[in-house]
Amino acid sequence: MKRILISGCCGFIGQNLVKRLNKDFKLIGIDNFFSSNRDVLNNFKNYDNFNFIEANISKLPLIEDKIDYIINLACPASPPKYMSDPFFTMDTNFNGTLNLLNLAKKNNSIFIQASTSEVYGDPLVHPQIETYRGNVNPIGKRSCYDEGKRIAETLCYEFREKYNLQTRIIRIFNTYGPGMDINDGRVISNFMVNTIKGYPLVIYGNGNQTRSFCYIEDLISGILECMNVDFDYPINIGNDKEFSLNELANIFIRNLKAESIKKVKSVPDDPKLRRPNINLAKKVLGWSPNTSLQEGLNLTYSYFKNQLIKDE
Repeated sequence: MKRILISGCCGFIGQNLVKRLNKDFKLIGIDNFFSSNRDVLNNFKNYDNFNFIEANISKLPLIEDKIDYIINLACPASPPKYMSDPFFTMDTNFNGTLNLLNLAKKNNSIFIQASTSEVYGDPLVHPQIETYRGNVNPIGKRSCYDEGKRIAETLCYEFREKYNLQTRIIRIFNTYGPGMDINDGRVISNFMVNTIKGYPLVIYGNGNQTRSFCYIEDLISGILECMNVDFDYPINIGNDKEFSLNELANIFIRNLKAESIKKVKSVPDDPKLRRPNINLAKKVLGWSPNTSLQEGLNLTYSYFKNQLIKDE
């Protein structure tokens, strides 16, 4: 049975990935709980093939097991979290990724790097295609994350070039679903919490900015496809259906009985447009998302409602 190391295993994507892989692989999970919840480990306690290491990947402990795959998900992705300690965010992306790449080199592991649509910044090309180099502010509030992910991609590129390591970069677009932190700080989680609590849906700016929302199970399927196909260029993984925040809010009002909309001052460097071109994912991976926004929101609403009941 092959062994996979998953960094950030208790985060939103990580916990869903562990759930899908546990039966078929031996798993080593790493997390330091900077932006994840220790209680997630309770979901894994009956997993026979799962071993956990509490660690920061920037100070990676010695791992002597033979590793066949490394999937690097470790980095706070929520703006309030990554902005709270920008030096930690940058350190995770550079030194943490470098440590894991060296471990992959030692084991000749397949290395899958979770990058982000944020490498495109506030894009001037729409939809975003992988050859677009982005429009990123290097000295803004979001820069620690955006530029951190960009340097992580560069590290993967150099390890592939110099050491012939099978590095595979996926640029993940907005993802939602069960397992999200209710205090995540991004639009789906904010709208979910406010809908359930009967508060207005808060939109930063005029609401014309767009996003494309991929349900978590579709994303996990994309990651699994990456394990079986080698590719040497970043691939977008996301849903290519685009919605403005005003449209999203109206869906919440119409279908989930949200109360109202409240618009407040926009936040700096907030991208105006976000939609992936996923032709490369379709061609190389044979992957495309299957879950409609309404189906995914219904499943996510049930999860959030249960979480909020637990916290009362």
